[in-house]
Parts: sequence; C-alpha cells; structure tokens
Amino acid sequence: MNALQRAWQGFRAWRWPGVLSRTLAAVVGGYAVGALVSVACALLLPMPRAEAVLTGMMLSFAAYAGAVLWAFAARSAWRAWAGILLPALLLAAASWAGRVT
Repeated sequence: MNALQRAWQGFRAWRWPGVLSRTLAAVVGGYAVGALVSVACALLLPMPRAEAVLTGMMLSFAAYAGAVLWAFAARSAWRAWAGILLPALLLAAASWAGRVT
C-alpha cells in the first residue's frame, strides 16, 4: 500500500464520527425541536386551541428543516449539538411554564 492509500484511509477513518454525530443531531435533535415547537405553540399561542395546534404543527416542519440545516452548517459537531440542544431546552422550559400556569 502506498502513502496516498494510507493517507486516504486515515482521512476516511477520521471524518466519519463527526458526520455520524451531525446526522444524529439532525435526525434526533431536529425531531425534538420540531416536537417542542409544536407543543409550545399549542400551549402558548393566544388563539383558539385548534388553530394553535395546527399552527404549531406547520411551524414544526420549518423548525425541523432549520435544525437539519444547522446541524450540517455548524463549524463543528459540538456546535451543531449546542445549537440544537439550547433551543430545545428553551422550548421545553417555555412549554413547561405554559402548562403550569
């Protein structure tokens, strides 16, 4: 095996954990953000409940797409996770606060 082949194998082995992490952040984190947007809208929007639920469901698709875009546009996998988990925590707190009151 020549040096170019060894370098290529090293490059491939080094990149896949970051891609896997970003993919998990996009799929799992994006789903969580989308679900939390739907819940937060249903609980917090000042409109009839049925309209708030439908609005939340429609906005959840945009939130999921935005989370997927963010996961692969972030500078590192750590920033991708942070950029998805922070809004998820804020939405969860807002949903909890809306349910408590």
